Amino acid sequence: MADASAPVFTSRTDAQINLIGLTREQLRARLEWDFTLEPKKAKMRASQIWQWIYNHGVRDFAEMTNISKDLRAGFAEKYRLTRPEIVEHRVSSDGTRKYLLRFAPGVEAETVFIPGVGKAGALCVSSQVGCTLNCTFCHTGTQRLVRNLTAAEIVAQVLVAKDDIGEWPSSLDERQLTNIVFMGMGEPLYNLDNVSDAIAIIADGEGISISRRRITVSTSGIVPEFQKLGTSTEAMLAISLHATNDALRNELVPINKKYPLEQLLQACRDYPGVSNSRRITFEYVMLKGVNDSDAEARELVRLLKGIPAKINLIPFNPWEGAAYECADWTRIEAFADIVNRAGYASPIRTPRGRDIGAACGQLKTDSVKQRASEARRARLYGDGLSDPATAADVE
Repeated sequence: MADASAPVFTSRTDAQINLIGLTREQLRARLEWDFTLEPKKAKMRASQIWQWIYNHGVRDFAEMTNISKDLRAGFAEKYRLTRPEIVEHRVSSDGTRKYLLRFAPGVEAETVFIPGVGKAGALCVSSQVGCTLNCTFCHTGTQRLVRNLTAAEIVAQVLVAKDDIGEWPSSLDERQLTNIVFMGMGEPLYNLDNVSDAIAIIADGEGISISRRRITVSTSGIVPEFQKLGTSTEAMLAISLHATNDALRNELVPINKKYPLEQLLQACRDYPGVSNSRRITFEYVMLKGVNDSDAEARELVRLLKGIPAKINLIPFNPWEGAAYECADWTRIEAFADIVNRAGYASPIRTPRGRDIGAACGQLKTDSVKQRASEARRARLYGDGLSDPATAADVE
């Protein structure tokens, strides 16, 4: 019996469909429909294609040598394996790599590979172009929202990084890329369906195969989506906290006015799977004279009581026009000492990629919101990576 959750196609299309970003079930259903394959055979072909795309990183159907030439030719006629355009690629003095990617006209986002963090190296991916949250210390928050990124566009960020560092096949024993963090541009929980599909693809054991426990989703606190995030992705949770009282957090992270600290912290306690082995990470940017006192360190400890937690202290990364300064290093160390003595791991995050604008809170692109006519043209002609049949604009 066919899976009730499988896509139902009512017409065929002449436009080439990008297979990158389709879930396994979507890919199987697509093959079954387009090539009138029996379900069992469609599942087998989907598995073969999946491994070629996500384990071997191929960009051409001709390289899929365990599939017949005729079928490969049919795939090439109907489908594509499109990477986004790399508009800019910068490498920091500390080895951090930043990619500015263009997915469609006027739709650009940044992703950052940071070697030497996590197990071996982490990729900071974006989930939106721009952001609506307007956190006052964050450069990305000064860029208006263009739209959500599709699952294809999120996964493509991983493929671009793996291309650049030469990490194919994915089954290599020694990897440079071991962790994924949704800490780039945008609020992931405002794009949860696409983020969930992307995580399913990234974590699949026959492809990129990054453990869900090494995938972290950072949110400013969209409380109603916590349960869905935990159950649908099993990803690790990070909270962009930055303040220990509602008055200050309302200023730094305005979404707090809608979901204040009491609601946020209760949602953390209720997060599916939270335990001492699956701790929630609380991110706390250190702002000079704003949130860096001993009293606030003690209040942070009190607020998090009973929550299995790790606290990342983030030296503020400057950007032009910012209203804040980074707390003095001695002040950061004193703050960390109070938190550590209370029993919480409290590492001070070493700034990475500052010299190329790739550090935490510095990401911003020149993308502008597309007019409706431009968005329609992009869908019709399949510009960039966006699938003309599935790209969605966020107004």
